[in-house]
Amino acid sequence: MCDAEAVAQYRPFCSRRCADLDLAKWLNGSYATPSRDPEDIEAALDAVEAADRDAAKPH
Repeated sequence: MCDAEAVAQYRPFCSRRCADLDLAKWLNGSYATPSRDPEDIEAALDAVEAADRDAAKPH
């Protein structure tokens, strides 16, 4: 995460903080593996369309 040298206790990270930051990126979806599955693509398009519809509604 910070390019500091790894510490054996937290390997491959330098500290608990960097390990936790990396875990947070996995959990919030910052890290993702692209999918070519047509069902996944369709679901993503549906989610975008739903978000666009919700954004267009007056509050």
